[in-house]
Amino acid sequence: MKRNTLLIASVLALFLSSTSTAMAADKTSKYRVYQDSHILMETPDYKSAENYAKSYTSSHVEEISTRKWLWNNYPRYKVYQSGLSSSTWEFATLDQAIREASKWGHASVRDLQSDGWVWNNYPKYRLYQGDATLDSWEFVTLNEAMAEAKKWGNTHIIELSSHQWVWDNIPDSRKAELRSSNDRIYHVYQGTNTSDAWSFAYLEDAVNESLKWGNSTIANSQMNNQIVFSNVKNYQVYQYDTILNAFLNLDDAIAYAKQFDHTQIINVDPAFSGSKRSIWTNYPYYQVYQSDRWIADYSSITNALNYAMGYSNASVRLLDDSTVIWDNYQNLQFWGWNGSSNNDTIRSQVNNTTGLDVVSPTYFSLADSSGTLTDTSNKDTVAWLQGQGHKVMPLVNNQFDAALTSQFLSNTEAQNKFIQALVNKGVALGVEGLNIDFESLSGKDRAAYTAFIKNLTATAHDKGLLISIDLPRGSVKWNAQTAFDHEKLGETVDYIITMTYDQYWKGSTEPGPVAGLEWVEEGIKEFLSYGIPRDKLIMGIPFYVREWQVDSSGNLIDNRALLMKDLPALIASKKATLTFDNKFGQYKVEYSENDNKRVFWLENEETVKARLEIANKYDIAGVAAWRLGYDAADLWKMMLQQK
Repeated sequence: MKRNTLLIASVLALFLSSTSTAMAADKTSKYRVYQDSHILMETPDYKSAENYAKSYTSSHVEEISTRKWLWNNYPRYKVYQSGLSSSTWEFATLDQAIREASKWGHASVRDLQSDGWVWNNYPKYRLYQGDATLDSWEFVTLNEAMAEAKKWGNTHIIELSSHQWVWDNIPDSRKAELRSSNDRIYHVYQGTNTSDAWSFAYLEDAVNESLKWGNSTIANSQMNNQIVFSNVKNYQVYQYDTILNAFLNLDDAIAYAKQFDHTQIINVDPAFSGSKRSIWTNYPYYQVYQSDRWIADYSSITNALNYAMGYSNASVRLLDDSTVIWDNYQNLQFWGWNGSSNNDTIRSQVNNTTGLDVVSPTYFSLADSSGTLTDTSNKDTVAWLQGQGHKVMPLVNNQFDAALTSQFLSNTEAQNKFIQALVNKGVALGVEGLNIDFESLSGKDRAAYTAFIKNLTATAHDKGLLISIDLPRGSVKWNAQTAFDHEKLGETVDYIITMTYDQYWKGSTEPGPVAGLEWVEEGIKEFLSYGIPRDKLIMGIPFYVREWQVDSSGNLIDNRALLMKDLPALIASKKATLTFDNKFGQYKVEYSENDNKRVFWLENEETVKARLEIANKYDIAGVAAWRLGYDAADLWKMMLQQK
């Protein structure tokens, strides 16, 4: 995983020998297409993003750097029937919504950018023949009700807003006959209370009496006291979970509910198909949450987004079904290399972490140019890691041998042999994927290496394995002369890990940090400029420093790697001096020993946090630590908080 001297020397030689190198076009993705909160694609070109988004419903185009929505096709109007709706009942225009709603009874149309309804066909009149009625005998206008009633004899019409008997075609002689009967079968009740004076032989008389009393009903004693008329206030108005009032008719309930915010109307009539279901509400349609806690709501997506962006771990959700259409959840993947295949070492390293997602034991190596696979894997270790909740992506290296790798890449049979053995072993182990760490490659092997990775990835995908590859930080200035075709590799594999460390390395001619923060950030920007999707990019983080030994004349004598976890004790024991270095964004640590100066640039929780902030800033998939075992347990507590 550490950058190799041969690689740097060969790359620099190629760069210096070239009189001019054309800069590659910047292919950094600037726009993302989403369906709700699910990423569909990202691209540097806005028009292609919009065109792609148009092929999906509930989609939008977002500017990655600002998270601003530039285009969306979310519906303006929604149709409901008795308070229920579906994704097929969403429309851009009111006319479209009304055409659909008109096909159904008890239908309404809501403007999602305003309160309540803008259209409804809830019935105003109901037709009866005696005590009987039909579901189809509901009408919006009196003329419609009368037209149907005239098809039948002895019918009457009840106006649902007042529950008054407003029309009938019962002959006066029939009414007189019914009133003269001694069978007083219609009994008015208010709750359980009734009286002899509330008993009638003719239904219309019972209805007129019932209207004098709130929340009353009429029961027919010849039908086992079945309720044949109700004056109960079934439309209940709630604000949040508190009932405010109840009404006999829907129009009055709506007029009252509109006086308050966050109200809804529930019809509690047992005969209503939507019993105890909200049929009207003025809750704003776009709800803002922080984690799972509701914090605000708005009637426009723009306002909801603007508010949500002021909070971490926020989301915008739809009122009806809590569908998340936007979120800024921090969910960096944490990867860690072991640098070992030893079971005890791996377990010890992993037990020291918190929030680690992917573990990469060093299990496989290219043994020779004929494609022989060196295998030091341990199935029990893999099972233990997965049992702890980690995914396993074993590391595969090429011994950092350029000559060996060139011979291997020139031999198709050797590659097929290696790929089959490697993938089959990955399947047998039950790992989630493989991490390819081929370093020190010759620039002339660029096309061959790309072809090899394509073949490996295709074979791995056929078996359900993911492929990640490790690439040196590099530079767009001389990328075209290296063995790594970032653009094509980014299109092929599942993850690319940029080894953003060894800025100053073992072979450097002057002291410096292993990964200055500006250098790291520029590296991320360069990898994105190759067109590598953000959700594929993993940023390497060093858990070590390089200490430089300098003599009294300022000449470099030697250098060595120090582990991050050992630095606090070293600084204290040497009484070292710390000076903040603005150039690199880190503390420069200096002390003297044996008449020579020792210097290194500090890596600690603060610098790791800064690196995590870079990863979050560019919205990449995660970070990878080189390596586990160099770290203190407290470091992971801080990292988890930044995740």
